[in-house]
Amino acid sequence: MYEILFDRLQKMNFDRSNIHYYNFDEVPLAGERYGLTMSALKMAFYDRVHIDDGNLHELNSQNNQVFDQKILQDGGIDLIVMGIGEDGHFCANMPGHTSFEREVFAVPFEEGDEIYRPIKELTDKEPASPYVTFGPRTVLASKQLLVFADGKNKAEIMKKVLEGPITEEVPASILRTHPNITFILDEAAAALLED
Repeated sequence: MYEILFDRLQKMNFDRSNIHYYNFDEVPLAGERYGLTMSALKMAFYDRVHIDDGNLHELNSQNNQVFDQKILQDGGIDLIVMGIGEDGHFCANMPGHTSFEREVFAVPFEEGDEIYRPIKELTDKEPASPYVTFGPRTVLASKQLLVFADGKNKAEIMKKVLEGPITEEVPASILRTHPNITFILDEAAAALLED
């Protein structure tokens, strides 16, 4: 996805100074300036497109309790682009760890627990608790959502997300209540859908 965005932005000539970016979740990394998400976004996209640091608004464990207010003061978010996990999570809204009423919140974790293990697979650095994330209310307040899912490993969960009941056990099921959402699935991820 970042390759497509990078290629398109390279071909377009427009003033980028009014575009601001917010990371919607973050896992601090012990001893590092940036957490797991911001490090990945900077490497894959922000640094390559030469986004000014003043246009990057970093969610982290120091500002998570006031981040919703910051978003409101900044005029809200126009677009959130995100994927859906195999268990139906979005951002860090994991089954059994979120409520549809939450705004930005922190998810404490410990080494070896169900949240720590998949995080540790993504980095050779040491993750530090807590994991901070946009909650469902923060995401649903965005003016537009663009949601991606690909691969046959996502087919079963996408059927639940799009055709099953709206339930906190499948957190991404709440996304379909957004009035301006686009789901982009490949054939494999859409294979079990009725329509």
